[in-house]
Amino acid sequence: MIQNVSVKQLKFIPDERGRLMEILRSDEDLYVGFGQVYLTTTYPHVVKAWHYHKIQDDFIICIKGMLKLVLFDGRDGSPTQGEVNEFFLGEYNPMLVKVPKMIYHGWKCISEEEAIVINIPTAPYNRQNPDEYRIDAHVNSIPYRWERKDG
Repeated sequence: MIQNVSVKQLKFIPDERGRLMEILRSDEDLYVGFGQVYLTTTYPHVVKAWHYHKIQDDFIICIKGMLKLVLFDGRDGSPTQGEVNEFFLGEYNPMLVKVPKMIYHGWKCISEEEAIVINIPTAPYNRQNPDEYRIDAHVNSIPYRWERKDG
């Protein structure tokens, strides 16, 4: 796994009223700080990629639908430089993924319905000076293609 990436398998706790799932707690080793919480959606088969942050870490969870979340370590001198990690998360695999700053990341909605994603970044979004550094999803030097892998 890419250095400084963390994964937390999540679980639902059901009772007669419904379900509860803890996502991130301030008393866990995984927790590093709080900036904001936001919800975003992705339509089926849409790719939202690639970008990285210089200041913030992201904590990503898909609560409805399914995502293929992909990370790429392009950091010079990193022991995992050049490594790609792929995670399948959502309703059928509840998981929280910590994406450290300086790691390219993006995702593709792989469910037939809209994916609903919650992100808990460690810094609030700065509208005047966004901490986002983007490259094209398909034309770039990252050794990854977003096509489905059949077989």
